[in-house]
Amino acid sequence: MDKIDARLLVVDDDQDVLLAAKLFLKQHFTIVHTEKDPENIKSLLVNENYDVILLDMNFSKDATSGKEGFHWLNVILEIDPAAVVIFITGYGDIELAVQGIKMGATNFLLKPWENKKLLATITANLKVRESKKELEDLRGKQKILIADQDMSYTDIIGSSPAMMKVLSAAQKVAKTDANVLILGENGTGKELVARAIHKASNRKDEVFISVDLGAISESLFESELFGFKKGAFTDAKEDRPGRFEAANKGSIFLDEIGNLTLGLQSKLLSVLQNRKVVRIGTNKEIPIDIRLICATNMPLYQMINDGKFRQDLLYRINTVEVKVPPLRERLEDLPQLVDHFLEIYCKKYKMPKKRLSPSTMKRLEKHTWPGNIRELQHSVERAVIMSESNVLEPNDFFLSNMDDKNKSGITPTTFNLEETEKMLIRKVIDKHGGNISKAAKELGLTRASLYRRIEKYDL
Repeated sequence: MDKIDARLLVVDDDQDVLLAAKLFLKQHFTIVHTEKDPENIKSLLVNENYDVILLDMNFSKDATSGKEGFHWLNVILEIDPAAVVIFITGYGDIELAVQGIKMGATNFLLKPWENKKLLATITANLKVRESKKELEDLRGKQKILIADQDMSYTDIIGSSPAMMKVLSAAQKVAKTDANVLILGENGTGKELVARAIHKASNRKDEVFISVDLGAISESLFESELFGFKKGAFTDAKEDRPGRFEAANKGSIFLDEIGNLTLGLQSKLLSVLQNRKVVRIGTNKEIPIDIRLICATNMPLYQMINDGKFRQDLLYRINTVEVKVPPLRERLEDLPQLVDHFLEIYCKKYKMPKKRLSPSTMKRLEKHTWPGNIRELQHSVERAVIMSESNVLEPNDFFLSNMDDKNKSGITPTTFNLEETEKMLIRKVIDKHGGNISKAAKELGLTRASLYRRIEKYDL
């Protein structure tokens, strides 16, 4: 008979009981550990995940009251809230056993037990363990997803040849579990492409977890991505799964992966290779089953040559590359995008539907859109708010003069991503008199992401 894949721990001060339990249980379960001294429970639970724990209610210090058993039950549940604990006692005190169940035990057994009864009880309680873990995982995912609940994402808009190529590639790769690297400038809609891949995949009914690596400081990287145990550091007031655990069975989107330091790249690579995470404060390896999608606007291949990005990490994340074109290369989609944002913001601000005059559309088509879709979105929103007419004219749009060759020296055919981003950031910061919060908001970035770019470009 095949063994049940489960890890059991039996804690009892009677060596004969431990020996009998192990001899019988190891015939039916893959791993059976025994422990005579309850003082070792903490170290055992820190290093192992047990599916069922059989715990004596009375140890030698206190033979009948059950107080020691209750104490160690509390210790176990504090370390692992999803633990399944079966009390074992030789005194048949039903009242004590009921009290133990009220305190968090799952079941109880009387010594000496019948082997069939022991096996049936453990097997039944394995299902309880599975349910507890599912509930714990759902709670952890819920906390992570709360931050995402107010964000609305739409389907990708556009029918230009450039976008049809992107959609075709996304559709093909979505059917597999291959790792995807999405390349493109800021504001081009890389996350929308990532979500489209997830929605078309076999994991579409599971979670999609988005992580802005550019907004996570180096000191918080491991706790955010890998999770932590209560007490692992000063602010660790509860157990919390990391983003990888939360994304289990679903997809995880790592945006701005080019911003990671070499040290963090190494830690990420280890997790991607082993498909396991270890929460801070433990040595337990937790298997993860995720679909990995990454994105960046950084020149990763050049960064490899410069020693700033690990080649082995690039090979790990880019089984398939999808390049999202900038807005200036898909101007055929401009009318459709403008109509989309007009509908959103006229509805949001309870205004009559507005439209663009022909001259306004021509003006927008001449703009090089260094901020891409994000810049267009903000421009339309401002125009909807500020214009008192239902027909939007060119002067209703605040457009940077970066598309004017005489003013910026940059044309679509000589566009350099880093120089453009540097110039745009400088102009927006100057516009807001050095106010980083306002500049970050207009650029569609977090303060942390903007500070990183300021440092990068030495602004």
